[in-house]
Amino acid sequence: MAIRFPSALRAKHIRLRCNLFTNQAATTSLDVPKGYFAVYVGEGDKKRYVIPVSLLNQPSFQQLLSIAEEEFGFTHPMGGLTIPCTEDIFPNVFEFLQQSRVSGNVSAIKKLHAQLLRTGMLFLSHHLHTQIIATYAACLPNSNFHLLKNFFKCMTSTNPLHFNAILSDFCRKGFPFLAIASFSFMHTNGVPLDTYALCSMLTASSKVKDLNFGKQIHTHVGKSGWSSSVFVGSALIDLYSKLSNVQDAALMFDEIPEKNTVCANALLSGYGEAGLWAQELGLVRKMHAMKLKHDHFTLSAALRACTGLSAVEMGRQVHGYLLRTTPDVESDVFIQSALIEMYGKCGLVKKALQVFKLVGMEIRKEVRSRDIVLWTSMLGVYGRNGHYKEVIDLYNDMLVEGILPDGIAFLTVISACGRTGQVHAGVKYFESMANDFKLDPGPEHYSCLVDLLCRAGELQRAWELLNETLYKGMGNCTVSMWGALLSACVDRGDLDLGKLAAQRALELDPQNVGICIMLSNLYARFGMWEEIGHLRVLIKARGLRKDVGCSWVQVTD
Repeated sequence: MAIRFPSALRAKHIRLRCNLFTNQAATTSLDVPKGYFAVYVGEGDKKRYVIPVSLLNQPSFQQLLSIAEEEFGFTHPMGGLTIPCTEDIFPNVFEFLQQSRVSGNVSAIKKLHAQLLRTGMLFLSHHLHTQIIATYAACLPNSNFHLLKNFFKCMTSTNPLHFNAILSDFCRKGFPFLAIASFSFMHTNGVPLDTYALCSMLTASSKVKDLNFGKQIHTHVGKSGWSSSVFVGSALIDLYSKLSNVQDAALMFDEIPEKNTVCANALLSGYGEAGLWAQELGLVRKMHAMKLKHDHFTLSAALRACTGLSAVEMGRQVHGYLLRTTPDVESDVFIQSALIEMYGKCGLVKKALQVFKLVGMEIRKEVRSRDIVLWTSMLGVYGRNGHYKEVIDLYNDMLVEGILPDGIAFLTVISACGRTGQVHAGVKYFESMANDFKLDPGPEHYSCLVDLLCRAGELQRAWELLNETLYKGMGNCTVSMWGALLSACVDRGDLDLGKLAAQRALELDPQNVGICIMLSNLYARFGMWEEIGHLRVLIKARGLRKDVGCSWVQVTD
């Protein structure tokens, strides 16, 4: 016996179009009457029903799906009905949402939202609902949790996939507070929390730098049985590492039963941020025993540790391992930059230059692209090792190759001009930042320019530059700027200007013992022993101590 449609969906509500569409893609929504949407029935040639959108919210629509499944004998997930995606019903709705998100037009979003609610189309697609929420979140203040909660109440599904998409979107688009609020709603309303939601929350916790909330998530992970998940474990390690809690990150790494390279790299990143170079190298060595592969990030971390320890022999071993196991070293800018930095820190400038020029690897040079990262690394190596003429020559070579310099490159070049006494050239490079390359000089660039003027003995000009920087809003004066002026005053014997520079520096950082030591040297030059005594009492009262210098010596058998 044929199954009849429910009374609510009889012919006056559903108009059967007898045309058989062999190419559904050729059919557009333009021939669908206003207030209706198309439903295609069949798998090959499809019959089309045009159904009023007002029926979407009625239980009889779900009954239609079941009846159609029995009528046609399909096992399609949608009961044998092919419902066009939301883009077919509203061809420009997602494009409109994207434009509204960029422009921040909340009024237009609300009008679209009202139309979708009135027609019932909002509840046809959870993806559309997710995009509406994400668009509102991008345009409204981060603290508007009440509105977000109302949106979630309209989502009848308890499938975590829909909420996970929202959590991920909030984290990627820079709304960690909204991600945390969404997670709280899921937990309160019984939406299952899977590994995806937990990882998103740990990422949001690290972005808002909330260690206590992260520990609460860690507790929930333990209670819910997700502690053995390597994905959640990696997210926990990353959280503790980014919040400078490396000890807990190491404990979490030890507790993961099945480790992978990702969680090891997360711990390596934590060791590197904390400056624990020896522990970083130790973990790299252990990875082989744990049967974990070394990827590019692992080897970059190992080179960074060698740089921190000035362990050139270990760095050579890592370099050799790279050449044996990595076929495309010339295409990895960060690996090359780490090698250049390592050799430069250890004083092997020629070796760093060989890496920069890929000496011995001429066959594969054509696939190599030297970007600004490599150029600035090599400029830094020359600058730190006193090859100031080479800094300027390399900078000119960079311009010839069409590489636009960045702030780091200018910092190195201006510093090199100061070391070689090229005052006019240094000022010219400083001015070219804004005039030729549209770069805004930062405090470090002004500090470098002040140091350049002071080294040339132009103390008054440096003083005028500092005051101009301070009062005209060209930048923020830092302790290093006033320290550079004070150091020059000690060398040139300018007592009055030196006292003013020291006063300004101590106003910014009263605990800076280096400024106090330079001021004491200035007093000593003029035999002002009483002032030196007062200064020593002040240093003792503040509990200041000068850092003791040290040197690295590598002992080999």
